[in-house]
This record gives sequence, structure tokens and C-alpha cells, in this order.
Amino acid sequence: MFPSVLFEIMLIGLLGIGSQWLSWRYRMPAIVVMSVAGLIVGPFLGIMNPQEDFGTLYKPIITVAVAIILFEGSLNLNFKELRGLGRPVFRISTIGAFIAWILGSLTAHYIAGLSWAVAFVIGGLFIVTGPTVILPLLRQSKLKPRPAKILKWEGIIVDPIGALLAVFAFEIISYLTDNDPSGVSLLLFFAASVFAAILGWAFGRGIGWMFETGNIPEYLKSPTVFIVVIMCFTIADEITHETGLLAVTAMGMTLANMGISSVEDMRHFKENMSILLISAIFIMLTASLNIDTILHIFEPRIIGYVVLMMIAVRPLSIFLSTIGTDLALNEKVLVGWIAPRGIVALTVSSYFAAILGDAGYEDASIITTLTFGLVFFTVVAHGFSIGWLAKKLHLSMEGRPGTIIVGSNTFTVELAKSLIKAKAPVIIVDSSWEKLRKAREAGIPFYHGEMLSEQTEYHLDTTPYEYLIAATDYHSYNSLVCTTFMPEYGRTNVYKVSPYKQIDSDTNDIVNKIGGRILFGEEVSTEDLNQNIASGFVVRQTTLTDQYNYKQYVNERDDAAVLLYMIKPSGKIIFYAEEMKATPESGDIVVSLAPQDKKIQAKLENRRNGTNGNGK
Repeated sequence: MFPSVLFEIMLIGLLGIGSQWLSWRYRMPAIVVMSVAGLIVGPFLGIMNPQEDFGTLYKPIITVAVAIILFEGSLNLNFKELRGLGRPVFRISTIGAFIAWILGSLTAHYIAGLSWAVAFVIGGLFIVTGPTVILPLLRQSKLKPRPAKILKWEGIIVDPIGALLAVFAFEIISYLTDNDPSGVSLLLFFAASVFAAILGWAFGRGIGWMFETGNIPEYLKSPTVFIVVIMCFTIADEITHETGLLAVTAMGMTLANMGISSVEDMRHFKENMSILLISAIFIMLTASLNIDTILHIFEPRIIGYVVLMMIAVRPLSIFLSTIGTDLALNEKVLVGWIAPRGIVALTVSSYFAAILGDAGYEDASIITTLTFGLVFFTVVAHGFSIGWLAKKLHLSMEGRPGTIIVGSNTFTVELAKSLIKAKAPVIIVDSSWEKLRKAREAGIPFYHGEMLSEQTEYHLDTTPYEYLIAATDYHSYNSLVCTTFMPEYGRTNVYKVSPYKQIDSDTNDIVNKIGGRILFGEEVSTEDLNQNIASGFVVRQTTLTDQYNYKQYVNERDDAAVLLYMIKPSGKIIFYAEEMKATPESGDIVVSLAPQDKKIQAKLENRRNGTNGNGK
């Protein structure tokens, strides 16, 4: 039999990753699925209670995980992203946060019935949204870049600010209620906050310098950063509680803006780590709740508080703070609605529930219930509504999934034209202005630049595109492009075309095996495809029916035709590539590059129409 703690670790991992998979498979908010899974195995079935079973290790595990998640999120905060967004993000993160603090504190006092002291502490804490909840929602909803970046920046920046505001409010309360107030504690708090920010910056610069000078080998870079993040957080947090969040945020932002190439590798590693940690933490937190806490969230004052926070406090703070900015009304409505609370709110609130209770504030006993109510209802409401609301406000990337084609030539231009005809977004990327001439003349969207350049990352909006095809004249470059973007797009959505006939050699075998999947088969090269088009081949669309199925289509098509992709009735595009498991069915459209043979075309048309060529 497994030891109980070991069994719980296994179960937490299975439930976390299983919840992520279910949310991906059935397009549900991952946070909602994880929360429900934790509630089922915890308070409802009583299978486990991590807080009791892990003992003194429970809080440090949660705290360190939050630090790593926040650092991973801040690694994405490159100031180049703020072009055109600097003012709204700054206003929301400062003026908006202050307004939300004041209004949230008033709501907590008058609606939830908390004392002024407890209300202002919790009001500061509840301004947070955070990457643990925002990033999964953005990944799911496919928002347009502008509102997505605003929500991402706000979530990551305000996370430490909310925790610090709660600490600040507590220090103010302690100062005002002290029999002999001296203000020293307030000065120490501000000094500790400044120290935490400087510490994070120094750690970030130090790690960046060691990477740039080659003082850390490649295989140790991610582990080194992992440990340094924990060290940075711990040093700051030991001096003053919750300043560690500020320190790791400053460290991540410093690294993100140093222009270090290896940061991208760390980002992928940390992203994978954060997904695992988010999954585990949500299971642990919800499984550690008790039935009484869950039942109390349905009290009228708790529900009233949550509803007002969602429909009044949040929208007002966004609308008032963005007056005079260039945010459109639909963007304000979306950002004003989306504000799910997550791990930071749950973890920090438990800390304040304890210290406020010890300080004699009896109403601090409902802080955990209030926090869980706000977290659960906002996660469910915003998780299920963000996609629908974004579509209604025309802020989602609608339509069929798009394709980025790297390499401009005769074939890729024709392929792009067929995708446009299928109403799918497409763009051709090439560093050669001359090679892009065909795309420009055909009116196809294009980007002139190097796909692997850092500048392309900031100038090319890749949000509408789910697929990437590398079809340049250099097989090794195609493989490199696919390898680079595979973590972002996924292995099944990254493809490469062989630029020339393959020669049996060890080198070509290696190049074939790395990077994305080979399109149209290894025997079909870019050179072949270009020559086919020069010989008069055209791109054709064939709709399959019950009378004319895929087997008949394959038997009667020209042997020289190359199957390119198929379009499902849902709009999904499936490219013909190695290991393709999907089989075209009735209603699917098969797109091919075929000879312009009128006899064959007439035969196919007659067969589809159910005639014999004589109109019968």
C-alpha cells in the first residue's frame, strides 16, 4: 500500500493534469474543472486533505509555487509589448487598483459586514487577478492582442501590488491602534518593499550577466534560475511578509527586457512548470477546504458582496481609471468584466485571517469563506463567459484557424490563395523582398522579415494563426523554424515541406526527424510543387458526399495530383502530413494540387453529380 502522502502527491498530479486535458478536450475553463475536481476528492468525498496531511510543508509548497508562477508570468512582460498600451496599463495598475481598493473596502464593510480594519486589508488583497487565472483564460478565449495584453500585464503587475496593499493596510491599522505609535513599522515596510524591488532587479541582472558571459552551461540555466527565484523570493519574504512576490516580479521583468536569447528556452521550461504547479495548487487548495466553508459562501451577505465586486466595483475602477485613454468602449466592457481571483488571493487571505484573528478581530474568521466565494464565483462566471462576451464585443479571433507560411515561392503563393478562398487567415513571411514579389502581386498578406528574429516576435501579430508551414529552399532552416515554434503551436500544428528531392544520407535522415511533420510526404519537394504549377497544375476543391465518398475520389483522381489539406464542416483545416490519422468524410472538402485536365475534371464532376456524362 502507498504511503498516504505519496498517494496524495500522485492523486494531485493525476487530477491536475487530467483536469487540464479535460478542459482542452471539451473547451471548458481549466480552473473550473480543477476546482471541481479538488472539491470532489476533498470536502465532498473526504479522500484527502492536503493541508492536514502535508502539515507544516503545506504553506511553503503553496508559497514557493506561487512565486515560480508569478516569475514565469513576469518573464513575458517585455516593455516592447506596451507600444500603444503603456498608458491604459499604467492607469489600470495604479489608479484603477487604488479605486478598486477603496470601493472594495467599502463593499466589504457595508455589505459583508466586516469591520473597517479587516475590510481595508481584504479590500487591498482582492484587487489581484493574477497569472494563475488570467493566463489560462487568455489561452482558452483567443482574444485579440490588445485586450489580451492589457489583462495579462494587469494580472501580473497587480498581483504583488495587491498583496503589498493588504500588508500596508495592516501596518496602518497596527500603527493607528498602537498605544505608542511611532511610525517606525511603516517606514520599515516601505523600506522592505523598495529593497525587494532592488533585490529582484539585482538578481535578474546578475543571472542575465552570467548567461551572456557563458558562466553557466546550457544544461544548468533553467535549474539555476529555478533555484535563484526561490532564493530571491525567500530573502525578501523573510524580511517582510509578501514582499517576495514583488521581488520575483522585478526579477522576471528584468530578465525579460535584457534581450538574452536563452530567456526563450527558460520561458518554455517555466511555462511547463507553471502549468503543472497551477494544476497541483488548485487541487490542493480546494481539496483542503471544509464543508462549512463551502456552505457559508451561499449566505446572502457573501453572495451580495461577490455580486457587487463583479458588477460594480470592477467595472467602475476600469472605466474611471481609463478616462482619457484610447481604449474603446468594447475593450473597457470586456476588461471591466474579466477579473477572476486565484491562488494569491487564497493563500494570502489565509495568512491575514490568522494574524487578524490573533490581533483580536473576530470577523476575520469569515475571511477564508469570503475569499473562496469570490474566487469560485469569479472563476466560474468569467471562465464560462469570456469567450462568449469577446465574440459579442468583436474582440475574439473569429473564423477559421489561420496559417503562417514561412517562405515565398510559386507554390506557397498558390497555397495561400487557396486558404484565402477557404476564408482562412494566412500570411507569408520571408526575409527576401524579391521573393515576396509574387505574394505582393497576388494581394496576399505578407511580412518582410526574418521569422526567427526577435523583432518579428514584436511586430508580427501571430494571434490569428494556429498552423505554421516552413517551405523555404533550405531544408535545415525549415527544420529549425519548426523546432523553434513547436512549443508555441504544438507538434501537430507545425509542418515543413521538403525543398528538394531527398538523397539517402545520414544528414538528411537527421534533418527529417527533427522539427515539424513533413507535408504531403517525403517524396514531394518544394521543387516538385513549383514545377507542377509551372506545368499548369491548379488548386482544386472537391466536396465529398454520401454518393461520392473519399475512396471513390482517391481511385479516380489523377496520380500526379498532390493532396494538400481538407476542410471539415466546422471550419477546421487538416493538412496532409505524415502520421495524419483523420479520414475525410461526407461533407469534408478535399483540396489538392492537380493537373488541369478537362477530361478528368469532367469525369469527376459527372460522378459527383450522379450522371454518366450524357446528362443521365
